[in-house]
Amino acid sequence: MTAPFGLRLCEKISERGNLCAGIDPHPGLLDAWGLERTVSGLEKFALSATEVLAAEAAVIKPQSAFFEAYGAPGIAVLERVIAGAKAAGALVLLDVKRGDIGSTMGAYTAAYLSGDTALAADAVTVSPYLGFGSLAPAIETARAGGRGVFVLARTSNPEAAELQKALLVNGKTVAQSIVDEVAKVNAGAGPLGDIGVVVGATVPPGELDLGALNGPVLAPGFGAQGATVSDLRAVFGTELRGVLPASSRDLLRHGPDPRALREQVRRVRSELAK
Repeated sequence: MTAPFGLRLCEKISERGNLCAGIDPHPGLLDAWGLERTVSGLEKFALSATEVLAAEAAVIKPQSAFFEAYGAPGIAVLERVIAGAKAAGALVLLDVKRGDIGSTMGAYTAAYLSGDTALAADAVTVSPYLGFGSLAPAIETARAGGRGVFVLARTSNPEAAELQKALLVNGKTVAQSIVDEVAKVNAGAGPLGDIGVVVGATVPPGELDLGALNGPVLAPGFGAQGATVSDLRAVFGTELRGVLPASSRDLLRHGPDPRALREQVRRVRSELAK
């Protein structure tokens, strides 16, 4: 039986630090690496990046959309990235941001969180904006199989503030209500719950109360989007327990030279550990 995701994540962070390395085959990055915007270029980029990053980082986060853009051949490359990252000892957090209701959410769950399907990851990102209860199939399946779910709460994109900072009748923001729902699911789990939240590293300190979360936090906005290690500590506390600062472009721009990419990963890991 697979150990709980929260436990596996804590162990991996202890071994490798808490950096979450993104694999985002953005067309601009393919250009920068001197690769064509084709399936062949995608494959070269993604597999080369995985070979370096998955040997160094605790968590690898492929952005599914950039693979899906190439159709079935792109999905086949994503499957190889997932397999390669797992073989190298990294946990795979698949960034798919799925969110739906009933049988449709169940189908997404079957694709990404069930059994040994080629797309099954250690964890996925999901959207709660059809109601937190709509995520029940994903949460239940993930926990039963030793996998995790990261729920969008307060994201780093500017457009999100209007919705996520809106006040509910109970006086809480939408984002805080999502954090509180996740905290209920994680109550009593140890050393860390299996269900996390996505909270941008660029949000103002003190905007959210994460004290009862007892789960991991995926923190986009670190690196290329401007957030520093100091910003991370201001938002999430000095220990960064269970926090996964996510960096993709700031790492990947150092490719295609594998040595330069490896050195950058190690440099960032060292900064986070100080």
